[in-house]
Amino acid sequence: MDVTLFATGDSVTKAKLQSVCKTPLGERPADAKVWECLHISNLMEQASQFDIIHNHFDFLPLTYSRLIRCPVITTVHGFSSEEILPVYKKYNGHAWYVSISHSNRHPELQYLDTVYNGINEELFQFGQGDGDYLLYFGRFHPHKGAYEAIQIAIQSNKRLILCGLVQDENYFNEKIVPYFNDTSIIYKGNVGAALRNELLANALALLHPINFEEPFGLSVAEAMMCGTPVIAFNRGSMQELIIHKKTGFVVQNVQEAVSAVDHIKMINREACRKHAMDNFSSQVMAGHYLQLYEKVSHHPGGL
Repeated sequence: MDVTLFATGDSVTKAKLQSVCKTPLGERPADAKVWECLHISNLMEQASQFDIIHNHFDFLPLTYSRLIRCPVITTVHGFSSEEILPVYKKYNGHAWYVSISHSNRHPELQYLDTVYNGINEELFQFGQGDGDYLLYFGRFHPHKGAYEAIQIAIQSNKRLILCGLVQDENYFNEKIVPYFNDTSIIYKGNVGAALRNELLANALALLHPINFEEPFGLSVAEAMMCGTPVIAFNRGSMQELIIHKKTGFVVQNVQEAVSAVDHIKMINREACRKHAMDNFSSQVMAGHYLQLYEKVSHHPGGL
């Protein structure tokens, strides 16, 4: 298969790389929109050279899809706002939409299939949870539930390690920082890949008490890939990702999460790893998409 990746110039890939911008757009917010336009147009002006275009760039590339003959598969990585829906609706039935979970499908759109996000299993080593701590791994924003994770740990009388990027500084400083100490509530910062793997593998459980309808949740898959069960609030895709009482617990509130911590040793860590390998490995995701490419190539006109 001949693959061309349209991405920033610092991307690491075995595919042919085409780029108009050397560094990620997040590092240059002042002119990001300009580079977005140049990036998308660079692909679309070469569309006749490809059999399939796989779009991970949200709704903007869809506005070119009727100007080219090449079919476009768009993976919808969640909806940033209801205001973007008119674009998806306009090309509904013409473009091919793939959801990353069944729960994140919009009722007014047609979908080709659901393909769960895949992670490189080689980067996540199996562990026995020997660290005897709970882990929070995610950005610090009210949606992600770091405050609730702290309450769960305190009420469970368990040590908690927190890692992640500070996205909401007011929330972080007012609701999270006052609990930090060097013994029971520990902040490790925004950790890299090696420490991430170590922390996940040695944790008793990952706490994921989210307060929004999360489309997927990569840290949930990453934890289970290390054999670590997940205790999550029943929001968004959590019931799809976690097998209740087999790879973790899907709960309603802090009190139920505390009870789940008391029963965490009943979860078989090998079962967590197998579930992640069967559903969330990069190989499984790639194989699923190859099937969709084949299907679309025989029906290029849309649904």
